[in-house]
Amino acid sequence: MSSPRKTTRRDFLAGRSAVRAISDLLPDETLPDPTLQSVASTSGRPTYLLQVGRTAMACEFQIFLNAGQHEEATEGALEALDLVDDLEDQLSVYRDQSELSRLNRDAACTAVPVEPGLFGLLEQSVRLYRETAGAFDITAGPLTKVWGFHRREGRFPAPETLAQARNHVGSDQIDLDESTRSVRFRKTGIEINLGAIGKGYALDRCAERLRSRGIENFLIHGGQSSVLAAGARLDPSHAGRGWSIAVRHPLRPEQYLGQLWLHDRACGTSSSGNQFFHFEGRRYGHVIDPRSGYPASDLLAATVLAQTAAEADALATALFVMGSDAATAFCQQRPELAAVLIRGGSRTGAIELRTIGLSDAEWEPCHADGPDNSEAS
Repeated sequence: MSSPRKTTRRDFLAGRSAVRAISDLLPDETLPDPTLQSVASTSGRPTYLLQVGRTAMACEFQIFLNAGQHEEATEGALEALDLVDDLEDQLSVYRDQSELSRLNRDAACTAVPVEPGLFGLLEQSVRLYRETAGAFDITAGPLTKVWGFHRREGRFPAPETLAQARNHVGSDQIDLDESTRSVRFRKTGIEINLGAIGKGYALDRCAERLRSRGIENFLIHGGQSSVLAAGARLDPSHAGRGWSIAVRHPLRPEQYLGQLWLHDRACGTSSSGNQFFHFEGRRYGHVIDPRSGYPASDLLAATVLAQTAAEADALATALFVMGSDAATAFCQQRPELAAVLIRGGSRTGAIELRTIGLSDAEWEPCHADGPDNSEAS
């Protein structure tokens, strides 16, 4: 029996030690040298992923890297996840001392200077509010509260309670002063919640950190609903197409509807499959239309592909709120976007799936379990 291999801390962090441990148990020709992943990817042999994760923003963030490809892969991934912790401290409305909580407390009374990254995110959010005609709105928190979804206790609100909440919604009530990088609300009762864009923003910042270390091939997700893919997985089955992402059935999460291929692109998904309640025979999901104050009801799920994760996250919510026809028209006016829209079909238990702007190389549908589960559109 050969003597044990010595493993350095750098080997461990780069994922080499795991690959070598497996190779010790298999014939020599089974696994490639972990330092030669680019060669192995064209040899027909399997390759391996290094996975680093952490719980943050009420979900699991995970970074996937090609094992052995980059010298400082895991150090970079750990730094990126440290950044997510810092961003949660800054952006969470559930932490009283966060910068966003301070902004919500003070901005109705005085202009509040904010950190450059946060100011840019607020600028992007207000721009998307205008571009989507109010379908995406970071001030919609009061509506979520009156419907009970902030505590996962859905309830139908009284009309006067809903009307009062709607009076405190609208990103047009946010004034942004670029010269002083400050924020002010035009009236009391306005509050910002970045839940529909914050995870995507965190992924974009993580990607910046990884690239600053020379890491160009990776996939990051936040709770699986927000995904950012850079470069490609070095595996012969992927053939240089990037990274594959499964799209699940919105009502049957154990069932896959198809597979997306991402290369230097992000995707975000909005769905009401996990949070909803029934009232007087009707289903109400947790994604609220800030324009009407009522839960959006046309779509079951919307997945959007965009250049940044923040934009993909925000537009997934916006398209879900818009509904199938308006969402389709919106995407057709912006050819840089792509989408998968899912709504209830014409038959009980069926769904209708519509893809927009996706080539055959980017979207591979799966066969549903049974002839009546899905309908093409």
